[in-house]
Amino acid sequence: MRDVRIASCSLTGSRSHNEDDLRFGAGQHGRYAVLADGAGGHRRGAEAARRAVECIERLMTGGGLDFNPASLTAMVRQAHRVVQAHQETGPAEARMHSTLVALWIDASAGHALWSHVGDSRLYRIRHRRTDVITSDDSVVQRMVQSGLISAEVARHHPQKNQLVAALGIEGDIEPHTVVRPVEVLEGDAFLLCSDGWWEPIDEAALIDSLSSALTPEDWLSDMRARIEARALPRQDNFSAVAVWVGDPGDVTQPGEDDTMPRLFRAGAA
Repeated sequence: MRDVRIASCSLTGSRSHNEDDLRFGAGQHGRYAVLADGAGGHRRGAEAARRAVECIERLMTGGGLDFNPASLTAMVRQAHRVVQAHQETGPAEARMHSTLVALWIDASAGHALWSHVGDSRLYRIRHRRTDVITSDDSVVQRMVQSGLISAEVARHHPQKNQLVAALGIEGDIEPHTVVRPVEVLEGDAFLLCSDGWWEPIDEAALIDSLSSALTPEDWLSDMRARIEARALPRQDNFSAVAVWVGDPGDVTQPGEDDTMPRLFRAGAA
């Protein structure tokens, strides 16, 4: 499998400060990317996001964990405990919390794992098809899943940013971790992004911008220009990490539906 290339972008938007944070790099079992979108009084959202991604980065690069869903789930739960441990006493509005989405790719084995909490998303583009491979932990997404509203109505619903789970909340969390390693194909493109990124740009635009990009940096730059061109008066912080496996411009080998998690190939462990 070819090299994994990663690029990132994080901007303040129309807000006074940026409460998004992200990290990416190489660890014991390949490449990783993690993104968080924080919230909290007195700018503590930035602290929550920073502590979350720093925790994941430390665990990814520290070694000692096997490449499996249980390990990734344990990392996300540890990040949750770190944010909890740094809460201040006081009113509820002073508490900090954060979303988190993480992608972990073992390129030598040709597999990926991912996990998330909150409404930061992970997209995968394969054969010019976009899949949202996370499901938002939000009130509105629950309404969509229950059939109460459509996905189009959800994009403009007044409760679209109301979360039902996040790092740093009281009690335990249940990270949404893929159940088994998923096969990665040459030409796969992944995008981790905060809601400030995915709200103003639709899935068709993700493919359109990817088709003319020569590098992950190009892809992010084109999407950034599209978001900024909309000039939304309440544009949130918007951040993303682009992860390319090989070159998405190349034609990958057609095959069976690879959108579902699958077991390790023989000898890949």
